[in-house]
Amino acid sequence: MIAYLFPGQGSHSVGMGQAAVENSSAARDVFAQADAILGFSIQDLCFNGPEDVLTDTVNQQPALYVTSLAVLAAMKEAGGDVYPAAEFMAGHSLGELSALAAAGAISFEDGLKLVRKRGELMKAAGEKSPGGMAAVLGLDAAQVIEACNKASAETGNLAQLANDNCPGQIVISGDSNTVARTGEIMQEMGARKVVPLTITIAAHSPLMASAATEFSAALDNIAINAPSVPVIGNTTAAPLTTPDEIRAELNAQLTGSVRWTESMQYLVGQGLTELYEVGSGDVLQKLMKRIDRKVARKQFA
Repeated sequence: MIAYLFPGQGSHSVGMGQAAVENSSAARDVFAQADAILGFSIQDLCFNGPEDVLTDTVNQQPALYVTSLAVLAAMKEAGGDVYPAAEFMAGHSLGELSALAAAGAISFEDGLKLVRKRGELMKAAGEKSPGGMAAVLGLDAAQVIEACNKASAETGNLAQLANDNCPGQIVISGDSNTVARTGEIMQEMGARKVVPLTITIAAHSPLMASAATEFSAALDNIAINAPSVPVIGNTTAAPLTTPDEIRAELNAQLTGSVRWTESMQYLVGQGLTELYEVGSGDVLQKLMKRIDRKVARKQFA
């Protein structure tokens, strides 16, 4: 059984999507369409940077989305073994929107407008309610949740598990002081390493509430269809098969946790044998190696 996986923020790099465009007219068409919709050249930004502008969440989110859909278009154009039939799709955080577009649940244009809006809203929410994030190695999810709850009770503010990426690699998010206190508690619990992330946006936490409210309004203005194949939801770790399920997931995702380990374990339980990471980078392949190394991992970029 094959699944297509779509990367999220942190997988970007200058030059992303260029190989696909050089080898596929279908990929070139995707970038040309994106440039027309956005009103500026996302292709030039992806290929040439500068890196600091590409890294800005307002640009990084549409850049990753467009690159993934351009790579998918190149795969379709090549056909054969390059484009095997997928029985499931999933995307990490932002990548969930790429997966939904790939599965036909939302149109390319609507998805691109949503990811651009998502980046703008997350940046504004970060300025309105600054927070922090930290990666922790060597504790399981239950231990991290325990530490977050203890720190939150002490400070009166909030930290929570943001991304359960794979066994031993978890990200927390929330109020900066509470995130720092959680880090201290986790080290006392035996964490191998706690690394504060250089980010002022507390993604996947209630500090994104203002972004989630406005994003929900944007969702109300687009058509959502049943996907051609099930897409595994980040916050439920379960298949999204109806428009109502998709809308509920996208509404919950900005403030809810990304349950990636459980999502991949669900696919393994369904008989997953191969994953194809579609887009920039190889982060999701590396995570799967930690989750279940028996699954064959391939990259299309």
